[in-house]
Amino acid sequence: MSERLDILGIIPARGGSKGIPRKNLADVAGKPLIAYSIEAGLRSRHLTRLVVSTEDEEIARVAIEYGAAVPFKRPVELSKDQARSLPVVQHGVEVMEALDGCTYDAVAMLQPTTPMRTADDIDQAIDLLIETGADSVISVVDVGANHPFRMKRILDDGRLVNFVERGFEDMRPRQELPPVYIRSGDLYIARRHVVMELGTLVGPHCRAIVIPKERAVNIDTRLDLERAEEMLGGR
Repeated sequence: MSERLDILGIIPARGGSKGIPRKNLADVAGKPLIAYSIEAGLRSRHLTRLVVSTEDEEIARVAIEYGAAVPFKRPVELSKDQARSLPVVQHGVEVMEALDGCTYDAVAMLQPTTPMRTADDIDQAIDLLIETGADSVISVVDVGANHPFRMKRILDDGRLVNFVERGFEDMRPRQELPPVYIRSGDLYIARRHVVMELGTLVGPHCRAIVIPKERAVNIDTRLDLERAEEMLGGR
């Protein structure tokens, strides 16, 4: 019988945003951006609880409207531009364990800026965590043409050199390059001790779930928002 985990899903959604004002509430194909992560989280078979961590009253209201719980208000010091994700997740775990009177086995961070993530992605990642005994699972996407073997650096004297010392020539066929991946931002799932004791979202025994490139949208700019609008509008 497979391992059964109590997993807390946390959607971190602060009110501020430099690139796109009120980004988490931006309209994308008829819904606020945060709604897509809420809906995916609620459809997951494995998440025990799904909460939104925010300091913003409007985000809290919209989150509740779409079915998420907002049982606490995020502290202002964890809502500034410089705030990192890890302390936000740690705070969410501490508060929810106190409120629920339990100890969660793992936590899943679902960033609202990746609206193409599905409930199946979440469940596949959790299945991978359980089946492999990993301490964490994150989502990645193939870097494609932006391969590090093709990247260059400009030295102080102006010379152009390979970023990777033994890189390939730029014209080498992409198919011959070894696969390289970058975090997509869709999923960070970690066992409790990794987050609360090791102080990280990516443990020493981390596994990966590969998000197809056509669904790897992490909204940071207006162009990203337009791409998501086009893709989600066509669903």
